[in-house]
Amino acid sequence: MLHLLQRLLGRFAPAAAWRPLRRSASELRAYARWVQQQTYRNWLAPYFKAYHYGKAGMGCGAQGLRAQPLNEGGQQGTLLFYDPSIGPENFRHLFDLIRDRVQDLGYQLACSDVRTRRHPRYTETIAKHLLKPLPTSCPETGRCQQRFGTVAVDLVSLNDRPGFIRLVSSACTFDDAVFCPAYSFDQLMEAVFNEASPDRPREPCQPA
Repeated sequence: MLHLLQRLLGRFAPAAAWRPLRRSASELRAYARWVQQQTYRNWLAPYFKAYHYGKAGMGCGAQGLRAQPLNEGGQQGTLLFYDPSIGPENFRHLFDLIRDRVQDLGYQLACSDVRTRRHPRYTETIAKHLLKPLPTSCPETGRCQQRFGTVAVDLVSLNDRPGFIRLVSSACTFDDAVFCPAYSFDQLMEAVFNEASPDRPREPCQPA
């Protein structure tokens, strides 16, 4: 299973060119309606529960959704596996919603790109949103507030069918004289997915 995930995430796949990810006007209108109608509420809380089920090694969470925690190479994150009950369009909207909700936490969108790689038995497409914290200073220390570090959101599809959303954060740890300690990935999941607790993380340097 791990070997397959590594291949899907591109560790051993041949290089392919990234190109800008652009949504059509009709896709943007559909997404705006989806957000306005709060359709995302059908999946935010269930995926939040699935994430904690996955951390506890308990398998599927609410509505049979699955999430697998990631912790390697200085990155923390999770895979949110697609379920046919969601539908491809809703899953794509969820991918973009995560981008928007991370931006609401004090982030700027660095880039949105997509690439397609053809393998002998399947075609893999990865759409990526890369987000970086806005350059702000901690009022208590004057150090750079890195929040959750750099955040990346990937939508991985196989043969044009959604497979999973990968959400990861990578914090700066090499110079604590410049950066505040980062908030935890659990706090990121709380802020993005937990509709029952909409409060955003505190500003002070020391995470709760």
